[in-house]
Parts: sequence; structure tokens; C-alpha cells
Amino acid sequence: MEPIFRKIRVQIDWTLLLVIMAIVAVGLINLYSASRTAVPGMFTHQIYGLILGFSAFLVITTIDYRLYNQYGYLIYGLGIATLVLVLFVGRTVKGSTRWIGFGPLQIQPSELMKVVMAIALAKYLHNDPTPEGRTLKQMAAPFALVALPVALILKQPDLGTGMLVLLMFFSVMLFTKLKLRSLLTLISTGAVILPLTWSLLLKGYQKRRILAFLDPSADPTGAGWHLRQSIYAIGSGRILGKGFLQGTQHQFQFLPEHWTDFPFSVWAEEWGFIGGIILLGLYLFLVLWSIRLAANAKDRFGALLCLGIGSMFFWHVVINIGMVTGLLPVVGVTLPLFSYGRSSVLTFMLGAGLLMSVASRRYWD
Repeated sequence: MEPIFRKIRVQIDWTLLLVIMAIVAVGLINLYSASRTAVPGMFTHQIYGLILGFSAFLVITTIDYRLYNQYGYLIYGLGIATLVLVLFVGRTVKGSTRWIGFGPLQIQPSELMKVVMAIALAKYLHNDPTPEGRTLKQMAAPFALVALPVALILKQPDLGTGMLVLLMFFSVMLFTKLKLRSLLTLISTGAVILPLTWSLLLKGYQKRRILAFLDPSADPTGAGWHLRQSIYAIGSGRILGKGFLQGTQHQFQFLPEHWTDFPFSVWAEEWGFIGGIILLGLYLFLVLWSIRLAANAKDRFGALLCLGIGSMFFWHVVINIGMVTGLLPVVGVTLPLFSYGRSSVLTFMLGAGLLMSVASRRYWD
């Protein structure tokens, strides 16, 4: 029996598992502090969400990742179907229709679509390697794969998630040899259509958030309130923080949505600059480890899958930290495995499961 257990122990990527567990642990510590004076039962609900997430993680890990390559387009089709279903039977909260209810469980399909896109894009690029570098014409098909879900997500509306799916797409494409001329053309096109995006796609509250980002003092008690209170909380933590359960900005409800969009502000206020660096260090290690897994994967599909999931973690962290520190507009993006929310937790645990599936099969025949 001993050789069997030794084989199982070697196949588990303990480094990946430990960094995931570390982020989850500090996230729970932070949520306990953030939720004490917020909605009752929030901490317990997150525990249930983590149990669901870890169950999904174990299931995805035990399945050979190459099976997702075989059924990649079917998974993509199911993802699109759920996004369409949201438009008809979705639950509306604060003007956005993003959730589908399954009994007591509320799922946000746009969150899960990030993992679905990582699988579908990896499948397409695995089947069409194009080693010389992609032209704009050769990008049309993979761009069509991402354009449909992004359009459905923006319809909800959910600008943050739609933007994240696009960033994941371009990140993976850059790793697969995109020609410089094509890249420059895309950047130029984006700059040209930016005014159209402002006038045609953005809702009024989204425009106010961007204007508040450009000048937080213009509307300090309205659109600029979130950002100002977040900056106050982070700054007041200084080097070592105020201490666990000692944060005032969230305890007295000055900081809105501090359990979903602004948990880093709570963490930085109570644990200071040192605590913030430790948390960001865990995320950096996770992203770099994803790239390492991609470099050591058995096949191209596994490598592309790791790059897609790694970019999902990376852009979530960059955008969330950017918006809570005033470097980016507030767009409602969660911090991976740290923010409250079952759909968010489930999405990132599914992504982590895919990473573990690739990692555990690196040396299989």
C-alpha cells in the first residue's frame, strides 16, 4: 500500500494547494472582521460557499484535464445558454440582472463564464497552433468566441466581468505569438472606439464612477464616496495596522460593500502595509506558479489552460487593488478567494482545480 500513497502524494501539487489554502484562510479572517457589524450570517454563508467550492475543486482535480479539451465547445455552449437564460429568468439586484436561483443557491453565470472561456480558448488555440504569429484575420475566430459572451454579459449589465473576460482573452493571445502589427492595430482601434463606448455602452452610474475616479473631490458624498472611504481606510492602517477587529472605517459602516468589492481596504486598515504586502505576495506567487505549470505542462492545451486561469487570477487582483487604491475606476470586481460571494468562490476554486488537474498529470504517460 505504501507505494500507492507515495504516488498520490507526489501527484498533488502541495505548493499550489498551500497557497490556495493560505489565501482562503486570511480571507476568512478578514471576512469575520468585516461582517461582524454587517449582514448577519454572512460569515456562515461564506463557509458554506467554501465547502461547495472545495468540493468542486476536488471533483475537477480528479478529472483528467484533457477531457475538457474533448468537450470544450460543449462546455462553451452550456455557458452561453446560461447567460441567455439570465436575460429571461435572472434575478435583478440594484439594476443588474446577473443571478439565477437554484432553490436557496444563487449562481452568477457570468462569473463561471471566465473559467468556461479559459477552456474554450485553450481548445481552439490547441487545435490551431499557428506558430508564425497571428494576424488580425487569424484572430477573427477566437475573438468571435469571446465577443458573444462579452456582449451577453454587458447586456446584464456587468462591465467589470465583461472587461475581465476580454483581458483574459488578450493575455492568452499575447502568449501565443501575436504579431506586433496586429497588436498595434488593436490598440489603435480600441483608442478610436473608446468615445463610442462612453456614449453608447456605459450606463449613467458607470460614467459617474469613472468621473469620480478622475476627480474624487467632485462628488465626495455620492459617486466618490466609495473611493474616498477606501483610501482613508488603507491609509489609516499605516505600517502595522490598527489590529484585528480594530478597523473603524468598516466597523462604523463608512466603507460601503467592504465584504465584496473592498475587502482589501478592511485588511489594510487592520493589518497595515505589511499585511497588504503579504497578501499581494501570495497572489503574485499563485500567478507565477500558474505560469510555471504552463511551462511544464504535458501538452499545449494544458499550458494554455494554465495561462488562461492564471490571467483570471492576475487581472482580478490588479483591477480590485487598483480600484480600492484609486488607481482605477470602481467597477465591482472581487478579490479572488478573499471577497464574499459563493459564485466568486466557486469560480476561483474551479480554476484552481483545473490548475491542479494539469499539475498532477505532468508526469503521467
